[in-house]
Amino acid sequence: MKKLTLLAILAIGSVVFFTGCKNDDYEAKVGVCPLVVSSIPIDKAIDVPLTQIISATFNEKMDPETINQASFIVQQGTTAVVGTIAYNGLTATFTPSSPLLPNVLYSGTIKTLAKDLLGQALQADYKWSFTTIAQITLTSNPTAGGTTTGAGTFAKGASVTVNAIPGVGYAFTNWTLNGTPVSTTPSYQFTMDGNKALVANFAFQFAVALSSNPAEGGITTGAGSYTAGSNVTVTATPNTNYTFVNWTEGLTIASTLANYTFPLNASRNLVANFTANTYTLNTTAVNGTVLKVPSKTAYNSGEIVVLTATPATGYTFTGWTGDATGTINPVSVTMNSNKNVTANFTAIVADTYTLNVTAVNGTVLKVPSKTAYNSGEIVVLTATPAMGYTFTGWTGDATGTINPVSVTMNSNKNVTANFTANLPNTYSLNVIAVNGTVLKVPNKTAYNSGDIVQLTATANSGFKFTGWSGDANGTLNPLSVTMNADKNITANFIEDVIIPVGPIVNLNTAGDFSILTKSGISSTGITSVQGDIGVSPAAAAAITGFGLIMDTNGQTSHTTIATHVTGKVYAADYAPPTPSKLTVAVLDMETAYTTANNLVTPAPVLEQGAGNLSGLTLAPGLYKWSTGVLISSNSSVTLSGGANDTWVFQIAQDLTLLTGAKVNLIGGAQAKNITWVVAGQAVLGSQTELYGTIMSKTLISLNTGSKVTGRLLAQTAVTLNASTVVAP
Repeated sequence: MKKLTLLAILAIGSVVFFTGCKNDDYEAKVGVCPLVVSSIPIDKAIDVPLTQIISATFNEKMDPETINQASFIVQQGTTAVVGTIAYNGLTATFTPSSPLLPNVLYSGTIKTLAKDLLGQALQADYKWSFTTIAQITLTSNPTAGGTTTGAGTFAKGASVTVNAIPGVGYAFTNWTLNGTPVSTTPSYQFTMDGNKALVANFAFQFAVALSSNPAEGGITTGAGSYTAGSNVTVTATPNTNYTFVNWTEGLTIASTLANYTFPLNASRNLVANFTANTYTLNTTAVNGTVLKVPSKTAYNSGEIVVLTATPATGYTFTGWTGDATGTINPVSVTMNSNKNVTANFTAIVADTYTLNVTAVNGTVLKVPSKTAYNSGEIVVLTATPAMGYTFTGWTGDATGTINPVSVTMNSNKNVTANFTANLPNTYSLNVIAVNGTVLKVPNKTAYNSGDIVQLTATANSGFKFTGWSGDANGTLNPLSVTMNADKNITANFIEDVIIPVGPIVNLNTAGDFSILTKSGISSTGITSVQGDIGVSPAAAAAITGFGLIMDTNGQTSHTTIATHVTGKVYAADYAPPTPSKLTVAVLDMETAYTTANNLVTPAPVLEQGAGNLSGLTLAPGLYKWSTGVLISSNSSVTLSGGANDTWVFQIAQDLTLLTGAKVNLIGGAQAKNITWVVAGQAVLGSQTELYGTIMSKTLISLNTGSKVTGRLLAQTAVTLNASTVVAP
């Protein structure tokens, strides 16, 4: 009986020996237990992608029928994840039906239901866990207030930057997380430590527009755009000899305080009213009279009054005393206080002389024409022949053929103008020139019919030739005259007034950029920019619509389409030395704006066209407006000047070019010598064209088809819509 029992035990042991499992990694053999040798993700993995396919690899081939929903389980806590299971080679895969949730702990289990091809099951459940990558979501409040960038998934401990870009008319307020403010900086940087749902909050802005009445009465400060509900202070500062009266809005008095503070709940258009100090001017004249122009009982401060003294018969003017001195007559008096001026006259004791002029077959014009002349007085005589006669010269106390002739009155004088009858078929040519001379070639007293005479006009110093009149016209100089009749020709000259022109505004390193901004550059459609562009302190994320590709040096980038930007793209978050280069350029941009906006030399032309330049032609110089400047639809303004002339336009509010508006250059004027200094926004409508550098305190916006030959330097942002910027 014991022998039979021993045989049974040996038989059972033999079966166990041949059919039992052995721990043997990677190679399937008869009698070897199936094992899970690896998993994806590995156990305790973190930052797993949300699209991860989960897999387990065995040490031998398994029975595909046992790899199913019951044996391969993925869970979030106690909740099973829905997915598709597949088996190939030694690997079983689990593909979730939808992306995994961010920053969530998942577990995977291969149950002992999984068997190999011999029917051998796992000896124990294989379990592992992993955590998915965290996610950042961004929203704008309100939706129309602006846009955001930087959302996505990020590894734990990663440095993340999100950006808020306010829309037109809005300002960035802060970032909030679950209703709690976390940053007041549009570009918010933080370390990734879990899911975050950030909200970029924006506030609507209203505009405050200011002007002075009268414009020369004083200056105002405080204009601009402000967040709705904020308290705004505007200040009116009277100029010398003016007094502040009040602030008005339309017909309503808003305040009588020069420093006016108010809550801003709507856009405001305020006028600072000033009144000029007035003064009296009393004149005294004995033995003569004084003419005041203008003649008023009271004068505004700074007003100029011209006083002309006229002596009574037998007297001569000797000079001014009191609040005017000297012998200049007329004299100009600037009214900056109450003034008393006396015109002094002295009885004439000097000799006076007579001038008798004789003219037969012609006339003589005396300038001045008087019955008696003071000693040393100069009289200009101009002889004009009668028809059929020619002036041949002067005799008596004047000689020669110069016409007109100047006679100095130092004695009684008799002068005769001599005229000779023209021979048949001969003609006379009389030329008059005041403030200049005319050379006649040939110079004769009479010309045969058909003779050609060349006239060359030369202006005296301080004058310029403007053209011919009488028996010749036009501005051709020299002028050829065909003698087919007696002719009288006048060469006309006017005072040559030179308009002083200020220096070109020095951009320093800001001039290295075609576009330079502080907060962003955006492009819609196909935009072409010739030259470099840059943004600082904003990062490269603030440059949108260009498809940037980082250069190998990390210091610059370029665009995907060659016609977008021909030069390089710079941003504050690029590799050194780019950040410091941009910091200097932005400082130079701000300095150039302040310098140009504060120019006072040459004396500015104030309020040209009341702010509407449509149809005007502007000479070189400094122009200043206390309001905005407009060029109407399909209108133009022309800048007329030479290659070295400059224009500086100081604009206290917006610069607006409506659809089709253009700036034209003539006479050799160049875009590099033109500067638009805009305290508000510069908005160029569709199909507009402008020359020069725009330096804006805020936004520069170019709409469809607009073109600027110059530079765009904005202290906020530049927006481009299928537009063109060409470096000057």
